[in-house]
Amino acid sequence: VWAPGSLLPSENKLAVELGVSQGTVRKALDEMTAEKLVIRKQGRGTFVSEHTHEQELFHFFRLVDQDNRQLHPTSQVLNVVSCQPNDLEINRLGLKKDSSITRISRLRFLNDQPTIVEIISVPNDYIGDLSDQVTLPNSLYSFYQKFYGLTVLRAVDRIKVVNANEEDMHLLGLSSVKPLLEIERVAESIDGRLVEFRISRLLTENCHYRVELT
Repeated sequence: VWAPGSLLPSENKLAVELGVSQGTVRKALDEMTAEKLVIRKQGRGTFVSEHTHEQELFHFFRLVDQDNRQLHPTSQVLNVVSCQPNDLEINRLGLKKDSSITRISRLRFLNDQPTIVEIISVPNDYIGDLSDQVTLPNSLYSFYQKFYGLTVLRAVDRIKVVNANEEDMHLLGLSSVKPLLEIERVAESIDGRLVEFRISRLLTENCHYRVELT
């Protein structure tokens, strides 16, 4: 209902509108603040969170250098096509066979070195056909939110080691077959829709995939 960056009504107004107590509203806002869905600003009120480049890096980009410092990727879009999903995309995104998707291929750079080959699949029901896009921003989650109202709340990664194929070798500048870390990610929106399936094939010679358990 409220766009990213917008100011929410006061707790009293929300309580009246929703027909609940002010304490219930406060508890809900506390939980949403913890999940980074809203941001409380002292003296100004509670605002709907926006996916900024920095926030996306902090929450969803797990790569660090050898000294455990956050890396800042750049991206080169290689291809954007509208097509029917393959069996894997159908399975991961819960699609019907007659669905259509936009498939984005891009190469990502860390410290100016080609490091990640990435294929991103998004249902056209949510974003429409992007195949005529000349450029796409580095931060796709911000793009989804700003232009299509899709706020990515969580993502599930599946990780395994694979060998680089010929295309990987060409794009990453490899002279021989090397192991890559393959990360399958399914991203879910705030309302529970599966909005993106991403396969990232990563050369880990100069970086680590970091996971913090609390």
